[in-house]
Amino acid sequence: MLKKNIPNAITCANLFSGCIGIVFAFKGDLQTAAYFVVFSGIFDFFDGMVARLLNVKSAIGKDLDSLADMVSFGFLPGVVMFQLLKLSDYPSEYLPYLGFIITVFSALRLAKFNNDARQTEDFIGLNTPMNTLFICSLPYIAVDYPQVVYSSILLIAITAITSLLLVSEIRIFSLKFSDLSWAKNKIKFIFLILSALLIAFLKFAAIPFVLVLYIALSLLYFKDKPMPEKN
Repeated sequence: MLKKNIPNAITCANLFSGCIGIVFAFKGDLQTAAYFVVFSGIFDFFDGMVARLLNVKSAIGKDLDSLADMVSFGFLPGVVMFQLLKLSDYPSEYLPYLGFIITVFSALRLAKFNNDARQTEDFIGLNTPMNTLFICSLPYIAVDYPQVVYSSILLIAITAITSLLLVSEIRIFSLKFSDLSWAKNKIKFIFLILSALLIAFLKFAAIPFVLVLYIALSLLYFKDKPMPEKN
C-alpha cells in the first residue's frame, strides 16, 4: 500500500510547491515564485519515474498529475504574466488579465495530453513545465533588461505565441528515459548538456535560449519521422 502511494505523494509535493509559488507571485515576488516552479518541475519529473520503477502506475495517478500540473504549470505562469503586464509600459486596468490566456491554453494542453494516444512517449505541442520555466525566467531577465521585458507588446506576443505552442501539432521529445544508453537518448543528452552549459553561464536568463534549443532539436529529431496517427 505504501509503495503504491509514493508517486502520488511526490505529485502532491509538486502541487504544494506550486501553491506556494502562486502566493509569492500574487505578492509580486516573482523571483521567489520561480524557484518554486523549479521545485515543482523536479517533483513532476520524478513522480512518473518512480511510478515506472515501482510499477505502480494508475489512472488516479495520471489524473492527479494533470491536476497538480494545472496549478503549478497552468495557473502559476498565468499569475506571473498577470503581474508582468501590471508592470508593463501600458498602464491599463484590464490588460493584465490577458496573462490568464496562458492558464486557459495550459488547461487545453493538459486535457489534450490526457486524451491523445499519440503522446505516450513524446509530446505533441509544448509541454506546460517548459513553458512555465520560460515565463518565470522573464522577471530575472527584467533585472538587467527592464525596458525589453516590460514592453506590453512583447508580453502580449509572448502570451499569444506560447499559448499557441501549447496546443500546436509540433512534435516535442520527452525527457523520460527508458534506459541511459547514448544511442537511444543522444538527442536528449545533447539537449541536457547544452542546457546545463547555458544555465551555468546565464542562469535564469538562459531559459529562453533553452526553450528555442528544445524546439529546434525536436524539429530536427522528428524531421524524417512520421507523425503518429490520431485514433
